[in-house]
Amino acid sequence: MATVPVDDTESTYSWESPKVRESDLKRKQVARGWTLLWLAYQATGVIHGDIGTSPLYVYSSTFSSNPSREDVLGAVSLIIWTLTLMVSVKYVFIVLYADNEGEGGTFAVYTLLSRYCQIATADPRTSHLTKMERHATNELPHGNRGVRTFLEKSKIARIGLQILAVGGVSLLLADGVLTPAQSVLGAIQGIEVATPDISNSVIVGVSCGILVVLFVLQPLGIHRISSAFAPIVIIWLLFNAAFGIYNLALHDYTVLKAFSPYFAGDWFVRNGTTGWLNLGGILLAFTGVETLFADLGAFTRGAIRLSWFALAYPCLLLAYIGQGAYMLDDPSAWSNPFFKTVPPGMFYPSLVFAILAAVVASQATITGCFQLLTQIMSSSYFPQLRVKHTSDTFHGQVYIPVANWILMVGTVIVTAVYNNTTKIGHAYGACVVLVTFITTNMIALVAVTVWRIHPAIVLLVWLPFVSLDGLYLSSVLTKVPDGAWFTIMLAAVLTLLFALWRYGKESQWARESQNRIQLADLLNKPDSNGRITFTSLYGGYELANIDGFGIFFDKSGCQVPEVFEEWLKKFHAQTNVGVLVHLRALDIPRVSSDDRIEIIRTGLPNVYRVILRHGYKEHSITPDLAHLIYGEIRKAILAGANICSDPRASDSKTEGQMKDVAITQCVQTLDSAFEKQHLYIVGKQHMRVSAKSNIARRMLLETYLWIRENTRSKFERWDIPIGDVVQVGFVREI
Repeated sequence: MATVPVDDTESTYSWESPKVRESDLKRKQVARGWTLLWLAYQATGVIHGDIGTSPLYVYSSTFSSNPSREDVLGAVSLIIWTLTLMVSVKYVFIVLYADNEGEGGTFAVYTLLSRYCQIATADPRTSHLTKMERHATNELPHGNRGVRTFLEKSKIARIGLQILAVGGVSLLLADGVLTPAQSVLGAIQGIEVATPDISNSVIVGVSCGILVVLFVLQPLGIHRISSAFAPIVIIWLLFNAAFGIYNLALHDYTVLKAFSPYFAGDWFVRNGTTGWLNLGGILLAFTGVETLFADLGAFTRGAIRLSWFALAYPCLLLAYIGQGAYMLDDPSAWSNPFFKTVPPGMFYPSLVFAILAAVVASQATITGCFQLLTQIMSSSYFPQLRVKHTSDTFHGQVYIPVANWILMVGTVIVTAVYNNTTKIGHAYGACVVLVTFITTNMIALVAVTVWRIHPAIVLLVWLPFVSLDGLYLSSVLTKVPDGAWFTIMLAAVLTLLFALWRYGKESQWARESQNRIQLADLLNKPDSNGRITFTSLYGGYELANIDGFGIFFDKSGCQVPEVFEEWLKKFHAQTNVGVLVHLRALDIPRVSSDDRIEIIRTGLPNVYRVILRHGYKEHSITPDLAHLIYGEIRKAILAGANICSDPRASDSKTEGQMKDVAITQCVQTLDSAFEKQHLYIVGKQHMRVSAKSNIARRMLLETYLWIRENTRSKFERWDIPIGDVVQVGFVREI
């Protein structure tokens, strides 16, 4: 427990703004040694399942008839260099460094930019808990300074960045519906090799059943699921590597020539437009790369890098090269490249692990969806949903129940409607390449404004990557009529929802900031008899006393709480003892007892501010909350903390006597108030749209308020005696 005194309540009558501790801010989790190895093991079970199952369908999505020798070499070369440049170089070596305190994804990149550039409006109630690190102007080279100035002063640039950030989130959420359908269907379709007469309805039905089981497992938590799934992915990747080596040794080893980028270039020279259009199949080789970055918050950069280079990358290269070697001898293998190239006697073990790996592949995207939803909720782009942290050790591993069940329903519907991997692949590929394109451009801005790299150097690195992204993007957009329209439509709807909620929130913040007042504007200082009156602006009424111990819930922790302000205005009275409680959630599992409660003196007699810190594994609002707060304040007073009012004693008393009298008075007042009653006083802010708003603004804000009213948390769900709760309602116009 800690206390903060007010220096001089006689010379100033203001509200104490407690200092924010470094431990209150979000911090990146760092893993080393055995912890890093364990996280790398878990990351293998989640992150690389998606990209690891691509050998099931890449060649079948690229070719539509038996390919020529040159086409096989060109496809293999394109896959090798795409995996190397897009995944190993761009994402693993560059993008993973653009994290926001350990979190990844396009929205984390936007949040990182917002910390270094003044491009976003912050919630005034929580802005003091955001660590801003904007470089001083003289610390930036001229070119970098010009880019930052443009971003900060151009409204179009700021809005564009917001759209890119939430658009990336929307695309990955759409990916969360498509990936499970694509990967599980791709695995189950392997049964056709052994049983050609199996009906498509059976394949779809089995796939839907597996998907339901997958989502039902999610409440177990990422750490349990990833630990259980990791052996499956490891065995699956080793199978691919072993089969690749087998096919390379048994069939045409000259496929190794595909390591030369010449064959990738020759693909376009020979095939022209057809080769460009077929890139929509090649890009499926790196699907999952977007979740590799989005899942960063659940693992760490070191764990992802270690698992990629030590296992996933070499195994995938061997898998594609081995399939290519087989197709040089038997071009017809393109239709089911994995199952037709397995060694004799390994079909059924391969089928079992293909199905299991396909289920695991879906986990990468599901985990990424949970990560990104948590980020946008914390930045006020989406209503608050219940988030469950599933690990005491690794702080970023979360589960969102509502999102899980919505994803399940969406995935089952997509599986039933699309019913084959080719159609889903068109929509799936559009999602992946759009996210990578957005990420490339946002990382370039991070390099200039955050990392302070010279714009000319950034341009030289950005240009080849954005060209590669653009090449794939232009190809996949031709698939819009064949299935990619679904991804774009779903992402557009989600982006509009995020933008609408943010617009409503910013309108609400703007209105609330107009109503904020200082304590000195509301109340006069206590007179010699201890009486407090309102200022003339608020009628000059004397503040009466209400028996009891009142707990006012404070969202900010540093301002005059709205509920306290409204209570004073409406009732012209205060409880014998008032406590302004701010619940501060920290990004750790549990808070030590010494750091849990901070008691701060205010400018009003017998009114205390309490900051109650709690971890994500702790319940902050419990039935004995009032007893806990009362006991901590009492202990602080008896310990001599300077948190109670100055005594109104005669000048003849010594300083020690005055302090003793003050402590006695405070304890007596506190005990008496708590014995009479203790109340939990919560505010309920109702909002309505101003009559002055135009039609478009009114429609947007009315929609926002409807969503807000139907998604806001209800205090009735709090674990406190409902009979002790008092709700103070008030109305604001926006």
